[in-house]
Amino acid sequence: MENISRIRTIIQDKTTSYRDILVISRSFQPKEGGIEEYIYHRCLQDPERVIVLTASCSGDKSFDKAQKFPVYRWPIYQNWRSHFLGSLLQACLNSIWSFVLAIKLYFRYHYRYIEWGHGYHFLSLLLLSYLLPIRFFIYVHGKDILEPLRNPILHSLFELTLKRAQGIVCNSSYTQNYLTSHFHVATPTYIINPAVRVEKFGVSPYQDDLNDLRVRVRNGYRIPETAVVILSVGRLLKRKGFDRVIENLTLLLTFGMDVHYILCGQGPYESALRNLASRLRVQGRVHFAGYVPDRELTSYYAASDILAMLTQEDNKTPRVGGFGIVCLEAGYFGKPVIASGLGSITDTVHHEENGILVNPNSGNEVFHAFKRLCQDQKLREQLGRRGKQLAQSKTLHRSIYVPESGYSCLFT
Repeated sequence: MENISRIRTIIQDKTTSYRDILVISRSFQPKEGGIEEYIYHRCLQDPERVIVLTASCSGDKSFDKAQKFPVYRWPIYQNWRSHFLGSLLQACLNSIWSFVLAIKLYFRYHYRYIEWGHGYHFLSLLLLSYLLPIRFFIYVHGKDILEPLRNPILHSLFELTLKRAQGIVCNSSYTQNYLTSHFHVATPTYIINPAVRVEKFGVSPYQDDLNDLRVRVRNGYRIPETAVVILSVGRLLKRKGFDRVIENLTLLLTFGMDVHYILCGQGPYESALRNLASRLRVQGRVHFAGYVPDRELTSYYAASDILAMLTQEDNKTPRVGGFGIVCLEAGYFGKPVIASGLGSITDTVHHEENGILVNPNSGNEVFHAFKRLCQDQKLREQLGRRGKQLAQSKTLHRSIYVPESGYSCLFT
């Protein structure tokens, strides 16, 4: 009699030894970005099953050769992006290339599923669902939901696409709620939060050299080891609330706290932030690091004591904000977070567990959160430990294929 476990292994090998999932995204690693990182992390979970179809980018040839799954790319004409018509034409070509190459790859691999990495260019996916004998899942991240809402025809077609899907994957509960409130579909919906991919940092948070990185960054900005460092990471935009942090520095200094603020990022609001720091006479305490690549962010997380993300709502411009992966990354390095209790951030920051959620429009609430964490090192360490635990958990994307099973794909 053949061993039961052996039979199970044979069956599993037969079902996963061929590539049956085509993952399509308009952009992909090595280009850095939230969607790019999310989709790449998904592919790494099942490298033996996936094929990737995406657009070309700088450095893609050497990157693609290093992957355990095949990557196919369509061309991007960089000089077109300098004007509106060129960008529009490239968007049309993205749809055409993804459609044509997906059909070509079907005859090579005979894949059974498509995972469409975002809500953009969904018309190609809708056509493919009629032409090919496949099932598909569509991912939505937030901003990609807004485009179909601006046009009633696109709204109807996007809703049809969602109805035809095998499942919808949302990057947060907030995105899911926004989707279901604007589109009426009965398609199963799954929440898979982005996860921290530690390899992109090039260093483990448990290695001894984190202390060396901490000292190096602090020495570079002439920040003493005893000072409390607040860190923010992101594009420098007004709605990100970086000015609220600068305004609180003066109050914290008045209460005798030695505090510094480092901003990692670039953007159109940088000059206004510099002027604000100068006007409040804290320019020596506010440090603009500029754009910092992922591998160098480790040093800044190590050098910091608190991460601040005080994003504000903009009622004039509808938005479905990003997930706030930097909050999760800060937790991975044991840093507590002070963040706005808005949108997708609440999936990442659990109040009084791995950080403090505040109303960004309440100056008193924001100040007291900073004061608590700046004065209480034990609280910072306690929240940081829990943040590290939360950052090490992840949901496997293959769980969307077996929703009827009782198996939990949440790993800690």
